[in-house]
Amino acid sequence: MYADVVTDSMRKAIEETKRRRQIQQQYNEEHGITPTTIKKAVRDLIAISKAAEKDPKDTEKDIESMDAGELNKLMKELQKRMHKAAAELNFEEAALLRDRMLEVKKMLLELE
Repeated sequence: MYADVVTDSMRKAIEETKRRRQIQQQYNEEHGITPTTIKKAVRDLIAISKAAEKDPKDTEKDIESMDAGELNKLMKELQKRMHKAAAELNFEEAALLRDRMLEVKKMLLELE
């Protein structure tokens, strides 16, 4: 923590952190545990987070096997989710949804 003055709430938080750290160190010594830093490549962390973010709605049905009605419904849903993501300032997700929506629109044009 950084501050010009240490307030009572800051002092309590620091003391609690020290108390918990002391308990953890004592437990580690009693059980022969040596804490080590987790070492993972950044790409591994990105892959893990992307896998956790995957939306089950995206994998329900392949767009190539959908008829025009299903494609229209999917496009409306994607558009709604895209606008919601943009409103939440989640522009990366909004861009992904836009790209997916463009794929669906392309499939609709091919069907017509």
